[in-house]
Amino acid sequence: MPAIGARAWRRTARALLFLACLAPLGVLLADGLGGRLGADPIRATELRTGIWGLTILVVTLAITPLRRLTGWNVLGGYRRMLGLFAFAYITLHFLTWFGVDQFFAIRYIGKDIVKRPYITVGFASFLLMIPLAFTSSAAMVRRLGKRWAPLHSLVYLAALGGIVHFVWEVKADLSEPTRYALVLVGLLLLRFVPRRLVRPRAARPVAAAVLPPSVEPTRAA
Repeated sequence: MPAIGARAWRRTARALLFLACLAPLGVLLADGLGGRLGADPIRATELRTGIWGLTILVVTLAITPLRRLTGWNVLGGYRRMLGLFAFAYITLHFLTWFGVDQFFAIRYIGKDIVKRPYITVGFASFLLMIPLAFTSSAAMVRRLGKRWAPLHSLVYLAALGGIVHFVWEVKADLSEPTRYALVLVGLLLLRFVPRRLVRPRAARPVAAAVLPPSVEPTRAA
């Protein structure tokens, strides 16, 4: 595939992915304006933003195993965008609870974080994601050097905390958080599979035709 065609393909794919990540927010705004968020719109907003943040986070974590299994290194170029979108939705989830639900009642919120375990875990996971988001740029990768990868491995702990927060919050129907937990466990297990067992063969003509090689450097999540 010509270099110009490859660059155009990547720009198009990035634009489509960007719009796909924005779509849930657009649906939320449309439902809010149309009065379709149910009897408790604040609760509905908290649930939607939290679920979308966790979903995009798990998809982000799946990129490195997919790269190792398929050899499609171009996928690594989308990891930062997905990670930042996951952080954005989780931030909206937190701000909806902090500003709209609790109305910035700092003293009450502090007691709530300490006394209610699901809020404690969720808040800790959110705090853990802040330094990861602010060190995701190429400049920070270069500045941190070898320390970058161990730091960003903490994203698995943040995802695990998000799932525990989800389980404790829904309480009754555990089917959805259980699916997230199973996917996360699978992704963690793939990290311990030796690279020689998952490294793709040298000749991958079909993959090369579908996904052109990336020119961007990639690192392990």
